[in-house]
Amino acid sequence: MPDSRNAAGGADKPLTIVLVVDSVGNRGNGTSNSALQYARELENQGHHVRLVGVGAPDYPVEVHHLPFVSWLAAKQQMQFAQPDDAVFRKAFEGADVVHIYMPFKFGRRALAVAKSMGIPVTAGFHLQPENVTYSAGPLRYVPGLPSLIYYLFDFWLYHHIGHIHTPSEMIARQLRAHGYHARLHVISNGYSSRFHPTETSANNEDGNNDNIENSDDNHAENTFRIIASGRLTHEKDHETLIRAVALSKHASQIDLTICGTGPLQRRLCRLAKRLLPRPAHIGFHANDDMPNLLRQADLLVHPSIVDIESLSVLEGIASGLVPVIADSPLSAASQFALTDSSVFPARNAQALARRIDWWIEHPQERAAWGPKYALEAREEYALPQCVRKFVAMEREAVTEASLRRKGAFHTGSAEL
Repeated sequence: MPDSRNAAGGADKPLTIVLVVDSVGNRGNGTSNSALQYARELENQGHHVRLVGVGAPDYPVEVHHLPFVSWLAAKQQMQFAQPDDAVFRKAFEGADVVHIYMPFKFGRRALAVAKSMGIPVTAGFHLQPENVTYSAGPLRYVPGLPSLIYYLFDFWLYHHIGHIHTPSEMIARQLRAHGYHARLHVISNGYSSRFHPTETSANNEDGNNDNIENSDDNHAENTFRIIASGRLTHEKDHETLIRAVALSKHASQIDLTICGTGPLQRRLCRLAKRLLPRPAHIGFHANDDMPNLLRQADLLVHPSIVDIESLSVLEGIASGLVPVIADSPLSAASQFALTDSSVFPARNAQALARRIDWWIEHPQERAAWGPKYALEAREEYALPQCVRKFVAMEREAVTEASLRRKGAFHTGSAEL
């Protein structure tokens, strides 16, 4: 009987891919959203996908409760999954490849079961150690703690994986600097076609702005809508955004919306109420509501200082929004900036206020740059092309596994 995994490795054969995600059903979590988007697009391209995790439709598992840690994670729309060998074996049976999203207990057990069944395994690196340390209170000031977490993630999972998906070159550099030896595949998480500019904006990508912002001359007299999106945590630094709006010359006109949930929600609401002349809208918004919400905004601000890629910025520029992004060595989000007016020094509220004022006072430039950002997103980060690159990585892993079984593939450490 022919080896189905070997056959599936052919360039024109559909793959059966198992995505192992601790929290599948929680769409308030960026990693979960990315996994679900990839699953849908993989199926659109003719592949077969099985999701395993909390809230998965066909292969659900129980929640793994950890004292205090689970409580803190829940505030950021994240859950840990309880390993279940029976569910793993059922989901993995006949699969070509297993792809693991997180290096925790669930993912590590999935790796062991897949290996025992002779199924190749790949993994994605979707959680920066700095995301962990910023949630650890005073512990984040312990010298060398991020490096220790990089080591633990590698020891727990990634050291045993030959191919790792990294959503940005920034995080790939971090992994190389911390001694990761797998083959690193830099592939964007991509954005869904649900995120796109308004019809008016799309029709003006040739630079004709006559039909955009017809009330440009009077725009300063109207509400200016700024939107931000991300977990309400220290590393996302929405406090700097609130302070910047308060410092803006146009603060009385700015309608601020921060979409997200997290442990700092009450603190941010109190700060906004104290500093801002207009009420701010801070809280959770369903992912299905985000496309329309983004298209109603005038400017996207992303003050985060820690980001592996930033799906929220990608979705914003795909919607035709001009972004203003924090420039931080631990964030890849500034890679999306096409002009210096779209970046500001991280944590610098005065600099951010100047950027906000400039875009408010230059509506024609904003109308011209919006379509350019949307075009860049469509050409470089559209979900279908990102998924095709992901499939190429999976095929490479399947082919290597097949050659190993035949004794024809010998290698040491994978080339970086």
